[in-house]
Parts: sequence; C-alpha cells; structure tokens
Amino acid sequence: MAGRDRAQERPGGRAPGDWVRYWRDPDRPLEAMRAHFTGHVFHRHSHDAYSFAVTETGAQRFHCRGDDHTSGAGMVMAFNPDDPHDGEAAVPAGFTYRIVHLGPDLVRSVLTDAAGRRAPMPLFPQPVREDPVLRQALLRLHAALLGGAAAGPLVRDERLTEAVLAMVRRGARTPARTMTARAGSAAVHRARQLLADEWAQEVTAERLAQAAGCSRFALYRAFRAELGMPPSDFQRQLRLRRARRMLAAGATAAEAAAHCGFADQAHLHRWFVRSYGITPGAYARGPHAPGREADGAPRPGGAPVRGTAPLTRSGPAAP
Repeated sequence: MAGRDRAQERPGGRAPGDWVRYWRDPDRPLEAMRAHFTGHVFHRHSHDAYSFAVTETGAQRFHCRGDDHTSGAGMVMAFNPDDPHDGEAAVPAGFTYRIVHLGPDLVRSVLTDAAGRRAPMPLFPQPVREDPVLRQALLRLHAALLGGAAAGPLVRDERLTEAVLAMVRRGARTPARTMTARAGSAAVHRARQLLADEWAQEVTAERLAQAAGCSRFALYRAFRAELGMPPSDFQRQLRLRRARRMLAAGATAAEAAAHCGFADQAHLHRWFVRSYGITPGAYARGPHAPGREADGAPRPGGAPVRGTAPLTRSGPAAP
C-alpha cells in the first residue's frame, strides 16, 4: 500500500478480540468467511474467484486497480478474479466483514441458468460501492452459507442465485477481461507462462528475463504494471492457490508446504495468513459442523472458542 501509513501492528500473535469464522462448500467453488481484524495487514494478493464482501462495522482500506479505497460500515466490495489487492483496518477499532468467494464456473452456471443460454462473464469495475440492495442480497447468502442445518441446500442455492444476479444487474459490465488480455505484452505473457509451468520450482530473474526476451528491469516494471504484483509475488500466489486445493482435498499443512515449494510448514502458515487472513489448519477444517467456529470466532451469545490456532500478525514481508 505505497503512499499510505500501515496500521500499527503488535508484535507476536493477533490482537485481542480478533477472530475468524470460515466455511467452504465441499463440492463447489464456494467459500465464505466472517472476521474481525484490528492489526492484521493483508499482503497484496488476488483470488482465482469472484469475491464479494460487506463491511459490517468499522472501516477497512485497501489498494486495488491503481487507487486507494475505503469501505465503511454497510458498504459492498467486489473483486474480479485475479484483481490484486491488500487491506487493513482504517480505524483503531478495526473492522468486521463478511466475504464470499465464488468460482468463475459457478458464477457462469448461475448466469447461464438464468439467461437460458451461455452467459458472458461479468466484470465489476467498482471495487467498493454503497448499495443497500446488494448488501442485503450478500448478507442473506452469507447467513445461509454459515447457517448450518438451519439453512438447507435449496435455501443456499436460491440465495446464491439471488446474490449473483443482483451483483451482475446492479454492479457489473460485460464481457470481463481475461488474464491473457490483461497481460497485454508478449514479454509479460511469456514470463507468466514460465511461472505457471514451473510454479513449484525456483526461477531466477535472469532466466525469467531470457524467457521474456527483455532485460530484468524492463520485465519487472512491465510485470508489475500489467499484473499488479512482481513476479515473485505472482509465483508465491500460484503456490498458495495450489496449497489451498491440497488442503481442501484433505492434505496436511506439512504435505502442502512440501509439495508447493514452501521452505517448511511455518513458511506456508505465514504467507497463508498474510494473504487470506486464516490459518491453513482452519481452512482445511472449512466445512465444519453447525455451531463450530474457527480461530476464536464468538459463538452466538457466547465467548470466543478456545484452543484454536492463532492468527499470526502480519509484519514486514518475509521470504
């Protein structure tokens, strides 16, 4: 978040009162999280999904698509797949928010079903906006996803359709840009392809520049301009995404770290929390039983859960 002062961070562990509750559909690319953060700073990252969020209390600020944005209580945020962004509290009391991640194929299936023909993928041009209708649709979907047995699959499907159609009708334009179109230059495209092919391997700047056909400096500058992050962050993001898939499939954090190019489990843990705000263990437990909370989220009418893995405070970027 160049040009802005980061929130004051406490050394060692999360701030008192911070918590995360997380849910993942075991069969579809559909995830939901509710969290409260005061000092956690999200490292610049993106998702391979559409991400829609509502700030419930406080305010959060983030940098996305070349501009700084602030989402206050009641505001809606929308991120396209591969939209690089960061995030932190904008007020001392922090912020509470709800977010859902919807895979592009899931969004397309909803739109195609509604249109009766293959629908184009939407693009959401505004990262943050005020819209009570969108807010209500997202809150209804989120409540159904985290509602346990009280919300059956039919309710979840109905509210998913309601939320996707509301977002597209009120906040999107089509067609969406693709990753290939965004990476406009041939040099960046070649470098991105090498990183995608060898995501788990160590790739030097010299080799990347040779593959791109330009100098290291020119590639670094073009890569950041076109993809919103340097090549090293892009490669780490590919590794994190692969680790997420392994964890969702039942792998341990140690197995995911070893397979996905991280130095060790602690290395994966550190970057997982910095990028997603949740520990690998909590993510792996995603589809939890009704009433179970992850990472100290308060139970309805009760105290935070004890004995769960703590979130690590995000500090200066580490390897």
